Amino acid sequence: MTATLTTELTIGGMTCASCAARVEKKLNRMDGVTATVNYATEKAKISYAQGIEVADLIATVVKTGYSAEEPPPPQPEPSKEGKDADSREPEAADALRQRLLVSAVLATPVVLWAMIPALQFDNWQWLSLTLASPVVVWGGLPFHRAAWTNLRHGAATMDTLVSVGTLAAFGWSLWALFFGHAGLPGMRHGFDLTVTRADGAATIYLEVAAGVITFILLGRYLEARAKRTAGAALRALMELGAKDVAVLRAGTEVRIPVAELRAGDLFVVRPGEKIATDGTVAEGASAIDASLLTGESLPVDVSTGDPVTGGCVNTSGRLVVRATRVGSDTQLARMARLVEDAQNGKAQVQRLADRISAVFVPVVLLLALGTLAAWLLATGDTTASFTAAVAVLIIACPCALGLATPTALMVGTGRGAQLGILIKGPEVLESTRRVDTVVLDKTGTVTTGHMELVGVRVYGGVYGAERTGEEELLRLAGALEHSSEHPVARAVAAGAAARVGELPVPKSFENVPGLGVRGSVDGHRVLVGRAALLAAEEIEVPGAQEPGVVHVAWDGRARGTLKVADAVKETSSEAVARLRGVGLRPVLLTGDSRSVAERVAAEVGIDEVIAEVLPQDKVDVVKRLQGEGRVVAMVGDGVNDAAALAQADLGLAMGTGTDAAIEAGDLTLVRGDLRVAADAIRLSRRTLATIKGNLGWAFGYNVAALPLAAAGLLNPMIAGLAMALSSVFVVTNSLRLKTFT
Repeated sequence: MTATLTTELTIGGMTCASCAARVEKKLNRMDGVTATVNYATEKAKISYAQGIEVADLIATVVKTGYSAEEPPPPQPEPSKEGKDADSREPEAADALRQRLLVSAVLATPVVLWAMIPALQFDNWQWLSLTLASPVVVWGGLPFHRAAWTNLRHGAATMDTLVSVGTLAAFGWSLWALFFGHAGLPGMRHGFDLTVTRADGAATIYLEVAAGVITFILLGRYLEARAKRTAGAALRALMELGAKDVAVLRAGTEVRIPVAELRAGDLFVVRPGEKIATDGTVAEGASAIDASLLTGESLPVDVSTGDPVTGGCVNTSGRLVVRATRVGSDTQLARMARLVEDAQNGKAQVQRLADRISAVFVPVVLLLALGTLAAWLLATGDTTASFTAAVAVLIIACPCALGLATPTALMVGTGRGAQLGILIKGPEVLESTRRVDTVVLDKTGTVTTGHMELVGVRVYGGVYGAERTGEEELLRLAGALEHSSEHPVARAVAAGAAARVGELPVPKSFENVPGLGVRGSVDGHRVLVGRAALLAAEEIEVPGAQEPGVVHVAWDGRARGTLKVADAVKETSSEAVARLRGVGLRPVLLTGDSRSVAERVAAEVGIDEVIAEVLPQDKVDVVKRLQGEGRVVAMVGDGVNDAAALAQADLGLAMGTGTDAAIEAGDLTLVRGDLRVAADAIRLSRRTLATIKGNLGWAFGYNVAALPLAAAGLLNPMIAGLAMALSSVFVVTNSLRLKTFT
């Protein structure tokens, strides 16, 4: 059978990347099914053959020990759905934080009393039991519940080890307190650093049980905070759309929610309002700011018959638009799907700890049972046998393992924030080591994203009886443009005022839709706008036409041109040099014209230019570069960049850009300074190296200590200390990231 149908399931109950791998493996074992499970987004993307029901797929996931459901059908107003979904995520993280805080408060005195004999007092062990019990039972409930679920389905994860180890330590402590000698009022917990067996009947391990659970809860909470934003890119995209719209009903404006808009409806868009949906202009003329969607820095002039896209902003005149596409058919909705597909299509990065745990956990459990059996057969001493077995479980408790990633990530991200860099999570870091190509969006990334007056050209000779001065050109053109609402006109007026000072007030002013403006200034009849405006008055315009050029004429003669462009940021040249310095090859990618793109590329030192691309083409460009064997980083700031940022091996979003781009990116450059991109790559690589060093230490410590525990040369108290020291080492190693410059 050939898989011809596709669906998406929301998977619940996954606690680590190995859970996602288990679900994926079970689904892929079904005939005619190909599945990819993404732990970060908690979704399974499945292709399946005719004859298979979605209910069969859900049943397979449930049999594996997890929940599954189809996402609700798309609603006309996705923003509400997004908010509802988002509200559930913080609740889960908040519950975890509450569990962590309560456990930390209760566990701290238990650990101090056990580790520092001078703090022990009569009956301290019973107070320790009182404080440790809620931590083990309630604080550790997520681990015990997951371990039980895994046990029922014949599997083991890190949750299994945490649960078994802490319950073994707690259970042994209960036995020692109630049936051994540990419950006596004058009992003191000696802290012996020698590798000798202790009397199990007089030893309690409450600090080990409470401490392990608290440390692992800390790691889970930090992870939950990173996962909270998993679906935020899509919500940010949908939030760009208008919430309500003024529809014309029998010639009267009626304001309704966008969800009620239908294809064929006429609706009104005033200056400053967002266009509610894709449509065609039925009446009026204006300039449309489409930079968030297309990356085109120049506003687009539209008039009757021209298509417009939902989410764009009307900057000047009143428009009446006939809706052509609504709901999930709009360009904005299609871009949202592009982002989602790119996110789900990313290669799943499974953490080293979870990959190894598939072998490590069962081996440890077998080793503990083997140790117990061997000691019972060899000595017949139940206490000594259980002491050795518990030592094996305690020493194997993955405390340092649980801290290895979150502590390095916490310090690395904290230092990054000070430098204007936000790192989303550990999955991001693995790509930075291999990245060799960086694709730079132009508008708002390499350039300022704002229209500015960047050049003045004055005609002489045949085009004017006298040579017109630059100041006079700016004064007359700026005065007329000052009365216009068009973004290009505002840029001309602002640039003229900055260079020549106060501008005169026109005696008359007329806006010519789509062409420019004309009027009377200081006794001159002045025209400012496109060449077609001058041609209509039979005024000859010299030279070839360039994008972004505004023509100026008065008294029947062409006097000069004003160049308006999206200015290059002062720091962009230095930024490109720094990116080359960390081994990256820069590529300029833009929806703007080739001539504009090549001018910008030459100014900042980029050799490879890809111009005049649509939003969906940006994703294709990234895929093509990846197909050539390149590992691609993408830097962008607009909604049009969001899908490409998600598709890239590493997405860097400018913090001064849109929410959709920021949420789709893996790294965010808060200050919007492109120079920080190279620092972000360096910091990410160093943080990844620290995490790998931490994991190497944590596993190395386990591998070295397990044989000592099994041989009875390591009592559980020493195992608890070794575990604590291992954690301290990991934290200290992570703190070295604070010195990053």
